Amino acid sequence: MSHTPIATDAEPARLPAADEAPSVMSATAGVPVDDAAPHSILDDDSPRSPRSPGEIFLVFTRLAMQGFGGVLPIAQRELVERERWLTREQFLELLAVAQVLPGPNVVNLSLMFGDRAFGLRGGLAALGGMLLAPWCVVLVLTVLYAHYAQHPIVAGALRGMGAVAAGLIFSTGLKLLPALRKNVLGAPAAYALAALMFGCIALLRVPLLWMLAGLGGAACVAAWRRLAP
Repeated sequence: MSHTPIATDAEPARLPAADEAPSVMSATAGVPVDDAAPHSILDDDSPRSPRSPGEIFLVFTRLAMQGFGGVLPIAQRELVERERWLTREQFLELLAVAQVLPGPNVVNLSLMFGDRAFGLRGGLAALGGMLLAPWCVVLVLTVLYAHYAQHPIVAGALRGMGAVAAGLIFSTGLKLLPALRKNVLGAPAAYALAALMFGCIALLRVPLLWMLAGLGGAACVAAWRRLAP
C-alpha cells in the first residue's frame, strides 16, 4: 500500500548556526536587549524618592540628632550620599534657595525637600524630624549646662565642638564644588563667583546681605538670561 505525501505550508525548523547568537527580545520595547539602553531606565546615579512621609521624618530625625555644631554637613551626607534622595547638583540648588530665604538654612531646606516629595505632609514630616527630638535634647542640656557651665571640661568641650563644626562645614564646601561644573553659568563663572563670595565675606568682612543682594542678584539675572528661550 503506497503512502501519498501530504503537502504542508510549514517550513521545517532551522537550527541556528554556530556563529549566530540568539537575540532576546525586550518585553516592553520589542527590540533586542543588547540594543536597548538600560542605563536610561535604571541609572545608578539617579536619585530615588522617599517611600513615605514617615521615612522622611525618621531620616531627618537621625540627621538632626547627629548635627552637633552644624547640621549642613550631615544633611549633605544623609540626603546625597546615604539615602541618595538628591544629587549634589539638586542639593546645591536647594541650599542656594534656602540660604536666601529668612530663617535657618537647613530648616528651609528640609521644608522644601519634604514639600517636593509629599507636599504639605512631607514638609511637616521633615520639619518635625528636624525639630522635635533636638528640642527635647536641648531642654535636658540646658538644665545640665546651667549647673556645669563654669566647669573647665565643659568649656573645653564647647570650644572643641566649634572647631569640629568649622571643619565639617569646610569639608562640605569642598564636596559640593564639583557640582558647579554643571552650573548653568558654566564652570569658570561659577567658580569665580564662589571665590569672590568667599573672599568678600571671609577676608574683607563685607556684610552677607550686601553680597546676596549684589553678587547673588547679578548671578540670578545671568542665569535667567541663559535659561530664557
